[in-house]
Amino acid sequence: MSALGLPLPLFIGLRYLKAKRRNQFISFVSIFSLLGMAFGCFALVVVLSVMNGFDDQIKRRILSVVPHGFVEQPGGVDDWAGLSKHVDEVPGVVASAPYIEGFGLLTRSYGIQGIQVQGIEPVAEASVSQVAEKMLVGSLDALQPGGYGIVIGRLLARYLGVTTGDKVVLVLPQVSITPAGAFPRQKRMTVVGVFEVGAKQDQSLALINLQDAQKLYRRARAADGLRVKTLDLYSAQQTMAAIQNQLAGKDAGEITAKDWSQTQGALFQAVKMEKVVVGSLLMIIVAVAAFNIITSLVLMVSDKRSNIAVLRTMGMAPAQVMLTFMAQGTAVGVIGIVTGCALGSLVGIYIGDIVGWVESITHTNLFDPNVYFVSKLPSVWRWQDTLIVATAGLAMSVIATVYPAYQAAKIHPAEALRYD
Repeated sequence: MSALGLPLPLFIGLRYLKAKRRNQFISFVSIFSLLGMAFGCFALVVVLSVMNGFDDQIKRRILSVVPHGFVEQPGGVDDWAGLSKHVDEVPGVVASAPYIEGFGLLTRSYGIQGIQVQGIEPVAEASVSQVAEKMLVGSLDALQPGGYGIVIGRLLARYLGVTTGDKVVLVLPQVSITPAGAFPRQKRMTVVGVFEVGAKQDQSLALINLQDAQKLYRRARAADGLRVKTLDLYSAQQTMAAIQNQLAGKDAGEITAKDWSQTQGALFQAVKMEKVVVGSLLMIIVAVAAFNIITSLVLMVSDKRSNIAVLRTMGMAPAQVMLTFMAQGTAVGVIGIVTGCALGSLVGIYIGDIVGWVESITHTNLFDPNVYFVSKLPSVWRWQDTLIVATAGLAMSVIATVYPAYQAAKIHPAEALRYD
């Protein structure tokens, strides 16, 4: 033990770290290693926070329109109210509402756009979706049976050049046989509302009344199934599995319950994969810093050969010599990791405000609301990501010290002092 109560290898390693060195190049390489480790950890934490923010924004915006889960039955559901009652009894379910889903083309003189059409029951829909809260003009309540009204997204309305009260034509993927020949079925609809959720649904989704959808798409049943809202979107998978199990014991026919990860899984898996790939690429910065630790320690071992020989002659074991240089190299890595993760966490938490301040100073918009779905840089800092970055950096730092420290332990005192 040292005079400060530290183990002797740790004490000497820290002394070497802060001691003034004769070779300034070694000091430069050590500082470069520390800064590289700090910058790598900083960049990783900030980038992962921003990607978490985009992932969170996508989930919240899309799932404000797309329900947390679906309950479907082959051929459709006759008594959707009775099925909804059973579903609402499952723990974790907030509400459920019927729907009919179809596709079509929405046309006007200004253009034509392929869309997804959903027939909804306006009162029940308000309990499972936030569309009613995202209306720019009009209301879901205007979707009355037989009125053939339609509610569309802001981008779709802008593309077609329509607003409430305007007429559009819905072309269905079906044909009608007339004496003049076969023609695609179409229906003149009245725009009764425009919504904006800040996602792709703003340009591809249209809502109509459930009964109108039943007639237009010639559904024999009252609804295709139920849209379900759960207490927590991240536990929707467990809740939908519980619905599946509960309905399996009832005489409800073949019921299929799916959660949002199955219907929208491809998009979120792509975001997750992007996060992994970007994180792996940025981890190269940390790896380069770790290689610099190897370089600085190799030079340090060469510079301290006589000191090592003296310590060995005083009785220090080879293992203790090895631990001395491992402690020195790991200390460089730890200082860089702590500095980078601390600064990265602060920036990751407040980067939205920082970017907003820069925009206000420069009078620019990083995210133009007319182009992007977000108007400010989103960020969600998670301690788990910071812990992973710190652990990976620490592991690389420790591994980087093994070879130089092992070479130091192999130095023989007599040979080192012979030419000193």
